[in-house]
Amino acid sequence: MWGLVPLFWPLLKPAGAVEILAHRMVWSLGVVGVALLVMRRWAWLGPLLRQPRKLGLITVAATVITVNWGVYIWSVNTGHVVEASLGYFINPLVTIAMGVLLLKERLRPVQWAAVGVGFAAVIVLTVGYGQPPWISLCLAFSFATYGLVKKKVNLGGIESLAAETAIQFLPALAYLLWLGSKGEASFAAQGGGHAALLASTGLVTALPLVCFGAAAIRVPLSTLGLLQYLAPVFQFLIGILYFHEAMPPERWAGFALVWLALSLLTWDALRTARRAARTLRAEARIPRPTVATATAGTAGAARKAESMASGSDPVDATP
Repeated sequence: MWGLVPLFWPLLKPAGAVEILAHRMVWSLGVVGVALLVMRRWAWLGPLLRQPRKLGLITVAATVITVNWGVYIWSVNTGHVVEASLGYFINPLVTIAMGVLLLKERLRPVQWAAVGVGFAAVIVLTVGYGQPPWISLCLAFSFATYGLVKKKVNLGGIESLAAETAIQFLPALAYLLWLGSKGEASFAAQGGGHAALLASTGLVTALPLVCFGAAAIRVPLSTLGLLQYLAPVFQFLIGILYFHEAMPPERWAGFALVWLALSLLTWDALRTARRAARTLRAEARIPRPTVATATAGTAGAARKAESMASGSDPVDATP
């Protein structure tokens, strides 16, 4: 669903990117609100309201994801689908760089090599585009920042989306009302079908998130991390094959370097996951008096290793 979403945003024309973004905020809150009512999951709200620091972080997350959503919608509807897909290809590299710079994390040599190749790719693409790939960089850095903030907030996917869209709701609704008062809103002016499509932006946002949340508790993190590469792959193919966007040789060279960097990360993640699994199997053969303590410690280390190797975190941002 995330990979095919570039086919959806052009259907909302003649609505502009900002109007589509505002509808997405408003209707997303409605969808997740209904979901929370059905599941009766409201216990998190009281403690959250009593924690100003968490509320501040959620406000930052809402701001960053607003930028991400807006840039993505605009880029798709102005013929920059390929450049937008690049943003989600390089996002893992940006996330790793942030981990080193902000969280003082240590990288394995292969991860350093991947970051270096990714930096070279940005240089090649800058030459190819005649300027830095601003759309890709904006999407990658906003998404990575969002993930960083989400780690600090530590809320479930639906709950955090509800909190963020609650912050977005009033400004978005005020903008739509202002647009309507000027007679420039397309919601009521383009017929019922157009209005229904704008309202469905809430489902387009929430439904992939619900599926992702369900998968996150059923699928190994290493597998989940690899599957997330499918979204930008689909977006890239849609940009090339459906929207027929240009791909001169220098852009192919830049993308090839990005894919090389991701291949290095994937190989390193799989190798680390296998090593953790071998450690678990070896510890399982320890004599009974020590196996409980050893396995507990190794299981924690393995889970941490698998999470680091996959680069996957149940972040609830969607393109």
